[in-house]
Amino acid sequence: MELPAPPAVVSGRRLLQGDELTISPFIWTGMGRVMKDSLVTVFGGGGFLGRQVAQALMARGARVRVAQRDLSTAMRVKPLGALGQTQFVAADIRKPQSVARALVGSDIVINLVGVLSGDFEGSHHDGAANVAKAAADAGVGALVHVSAIGADAASPSAYGRSKAAGEAAVKAAFPTATILRPSIIFGPEDQFLNRFAEIIRLAPVVPVISAETKFQPVYVADVAHAIANAAAEPGLYGSKTFELGGPQTFSMMELNGWIGKAIGRERSMVAVPASVASFLAMLPGGPITRDQLAMLQTDNVAAAGAPGLAELGVAPTPMSAVADKWLVRYRRHGRFAGRVQA
Repeated sequence: MELPAPPAVVSGRRLLQGDELTISPFIWTGMGRVMKDSLVTVFGGGGFLGRQVAQALMARGARVRVAQRDLSTAMRVKPLGALGQTQFVAADIRKPQSVARALVGSDIVINLVGVLSGDFEGSHHDGAANVAKAAADAGVGALVHVSAIGADAASPSAYGRSKAAGEAAVKAAFPTATILRPSIIFGPEDQFLNRFAEIIRLAPVVPVISAETKFQPVYVADVAHAIANAAAEPGLYGSKTFELGGPQTFSMMELNGWIGKAIGRERSMVAVPASVASFLAMLPGGPITRDQLAMLQTDNVAAAGAPGLAELGVAPTPMSAVADKWLVRYRRHGRFAGRVQA
């Protein structure tokens, strides 16, 4: 079978400049490009999503440089690759000079940094702008920026507004950047399914905040492969925005019910009235912050017709296909309990 011809522009740089051939860090194959020996700097690469992204990149032959403020968790990436395939650098995306130093020599840059509380503006807006500007100034070939479904300048939450401001800053500084907006991400080390499973394990009656709000949970490995594909194919995916959701949509109430059944601990569940939820959000150290409650006022699902995982070459994974591997620890007899069909 004849392979399709590669696009004229690879990684933001022309392959041919006059009569001179510019060597690309990518190798064309029938399965897409293998990022053989290209250097990919991943801001936030040592976190829950970052470790999966690092693995996906290294499987494609890339060298991965993990850049983040605290490198203690980042070291978990090192044994995931071959000898010499990983690098580590301390960097704070809120500081432009720190960012510029971190991406020196990079072919590709990926920004995964996100926070659920604290300095939204610094992390999501200013930090995203710093990464995009530094990448453009350094002549980096491709930039993948991970935002979130719900990024909206008119969002009721500071989180959503800062994510939207970050996207705008990235587009202004690096127009060919690929922007990915995942829904809630689940996986073995998440703070989503695991958090609810622990509550359900302990509580005889489960209170559910924002019971009717809908989610489209997406598997962490699927998001990681989507990011790697976008990074490897800037000629196809650059300048585009993708919304990444899983194959199923759940309300918050339905999701808690699914988890309860999956761990063999079906419970009575009670929707928390809005007034009570607002009171809980004002308590120091409460179960939810005011901004998180504001986020829950709108559904977290991919927009109808928006390009997503399929367009990035990834088949979405249902929760039921993988979650049993780690939710098993919340059952009464752990892995010795019979498997529950959820």
